[in-house]
Amino acid sequence: MIGLLSVSSLALNVGVPASRVVQPRVSNVKALGSILDLLGGGAGDSPLIDPENALPGRPNKMMVPDRHFVLGNKMLDVPDGHKVAVFANGCFWGSEKGIWRLPGEGIYSTAVGYCAGFTPNPTYEEACSGRTGHTEGVKVVYDPEKISFVDILRWFWEAHDPTSGMGQGNDRGTQYRSGFYYFDEEQKQLIEASKAAYEKALADAGKGRPITTEVAAASDYDQYGGLWFYAEGYHQQYLAKPGARPYCSAQPQSVSLPEYESWAPKGLEHHKPKLPESFWRMHGLAGSKGCPVVMAPNEPIEFVDLSAM
Repeated sequence: MIGLLSVSSLALNVGVPASRVVQPRVSNVKALGSILDLLGGGAGDSPLIDPENALPGRPNKMMVPDRHFVLGNKMLDVPDGHKVAVFANGCFWGSEKGIWRLPGEGIYSTAVGYCAGFTPNPTYEEACSGRTGHTEGVKVVYDPEKISFVDILRWFWEAHDPTSGMGQGNDRGTQYRSGFYYFDEEQKQLIEASKAAYEKALADAGKGRPITTEVAAASDYDQYGGLWFYAEGYHQQYLAKPGARPYCSAQPQSVSLPEYESWAPKGLEHHKPKLPESFWRMHGLAGSKGCPVVMAPNEPIEFVDLSAM
């Protein structure tokens, strides 16, 4: 996404010290940051910045559009009965579009922003400097009666390379690291169980590098002003807007997440997927090369499960 950076923001990257650490709970932050960096395999990858060295930020919140550009719903609302998911899997433009296109009216809204960092209310230029600790993320407000958290997890894992450490594709830096952040114990168990299942599936497919995806509680970031900060308005639903540059750095691995019954945590069987296997065969990314979502229509996918008729 370097094409959007101004001269001043590029200058901000010059001479930036490569100090770093991962996640909150400061005692674990440095260890996890080093592990992600080593497992990701990039000798040129910078480690996560120490919280005490992060930019100071500001108290003013980022202004975002009132309504979602594609779905039309209120951007800041979380209606009764809806839940929130926050994840990061590379450049947030394509990540957001892939999620808002899921069918069945289960996705109420999506937004892009900066998550899992140490600087309150960062700007895009600050996040890209690596000096805030944030990764480019997507916030999803969804109706669990219409779409399962497991459906969102499946799209997340299959839509990128979760073994790539501090970056995704040609986009390198801690602001592109993979991560999934949980708001309750059930989300935690589902993320961790699906991670283990997908790591095994990658290994079985001959792609056996360890998954480096960061998994942490949203509450871990309360001490830094919160897990999530909205990105600038022009980034929201960027790929649906006239004149958008069709860019996506994600690197799908053409490997499917195993069926839920094979890895479902005990007692969480009720989170079974709402989207049938026939949807993933037709619209999933397991057989894709590159990031096809960029050129896909902006509207949510219309899908009818004929196998259920």
